[in-house]
Amino acid sequence: MPTNREEYDQAFEVLQQHHRWFQESIPLIASENIPSPAVREAIISDFGNRYAEGWPGERVYAGCRFIDKIEFKCIELMKRLYNAEFVDVRPISGVVANLAVYTAFTQPSDILLALSIPCGGHITSGKKELGGTAGAVKGLIVEYLPLDYKELNIDVDKAKSKIQELVSKGKPPRFVMFGASVFPFPHPVKELAEAVHSAGATVGYDAAHVAGLIAGGQFQDPLREGADVVSLSTHKTFFGPQHGGILSWERNSEKIKKATFPGMVSNHHLHAVAGLTIACAEMLEFGKEYASQVVRNAKALAQALYERGFNVLAEHKGFTNSHVILIDITKYGDGGTIEETLENANVIINRNLLPWDIKEGRHFMHPGGIRLGASEITRLGMKELDMSEIAEFIKRVVIDEEPPEKVRLDVAEFRKDCQKVHYCFENATEAYKYVRIR
Repeated sequence: MPTNREEYDQAFEVLQQHHRWFQESIPLIASENIPSPAVREAIISDFGNRYAEGWPGERVYAGCRFIDKIEFKCIELMKRLYNAEFVDVRPISGVVANLAVYTAFTQPSDILLALSIPCGGHITSGKKELGGTAGAVKGLIVEYLPLDYKELNIDVDKAKSKIQELVSKGKPPRFVMFGASVFPFPHPVKELAEAVHSAGATVGYDAAHVAGLIAGGQFQDPLREGADVVSLSTHKTFFGPQHGGILSWERNSEKIKKATFPGMVSNHHLHAVAGLTIACAEMLEFGKEYASQVVRNAKALAQALYERGFNVLAEHKGFTNSHVILIDITKYGDGGTIEETLENANVIINRNLLPWDIKEGRHFMHPGGIRLGASEITRLGMKELDMSEIAEFIKRVVIDEEPPEKVRLDVAEFRKDCQKVHYCFENATEAYKYVRIR
């Protein structure tokens, strides 16, 4: 049996193995990104050892003199990024941000309208019987927004009819959640906000996936299009640490503040708030250039995959206007198997349900689709020409059925020149370098 010291050393070796692996991999998970060395420095600060329950300046704990300064700065920077009247940066994740929003704007047994999970919706908007946050945790009754399968977007006319139908039955929706986990095109917030408000409902927008694109002016502006509240996470297209946030109007500030604390958080991971502050400053400086490149890379990768024989959805619309690409992979296998095969070649993607998968008898472990994201590879400095090489690696594994071990060597060689974080003030430390401070 290993000694305690050996167990200790083995744990650190696993951490270092992970870092070495990602130095030689192509990270295409749409819900991930790489923070800058500056953000990494902030999140290992002593802030991570402290408590600061409550709103800055109104803490339950002493010792928050400098913590308050950082949090107020974070709020101010995020207000500038999103032109928001009110910002709460205490939610510790996008899930907690959504829980706080539900707490602020709904009561148990209220009706929530959102996209279903196969249609791109997030589990936080899921039904109780699926274990979804909205149903199982908050007790909301979930109805689904209709999706146009071809357009990969909410069907405006059918959505209006759905709202009118619920109102006529005496069961009006109280909250309508736009946004999704598969989110290639801006949602019709502007087109549906009036119908939602006329039904007495709140317009919510889950920006977890597209927060960085919105901040960079490359997607849509939900607060100006009719949203009452926007929830987000800060580590997808937004390149901060793993954390969350809420954007809204001043009229909603008190109920959101109360819903967040004491409703959803006590201490709110202060090291992450420090890291988010740094990321906000980077986003203000570099966000427009970064977000524009993310979208260009996503379009280029989608086009390159399409030209190589992959069924990339929404070809008639240019495949995507965001960071995410959705592929029907059933011609070559199922999403779960292909996810595993590509991982063996150091190409990291994820399986994904297609809108019609459940009706066709598929399961989330082996769905008909895969999902790719261009955020992290963009942060590593990759441009459109690199997307063709990445598409070729994927083709070699999936279509040509080359041994993943062979492709993996070429992927590692490709990655040698892409080891620094871009769109930041300082990048002396490589993106995946394991930093030892023991």
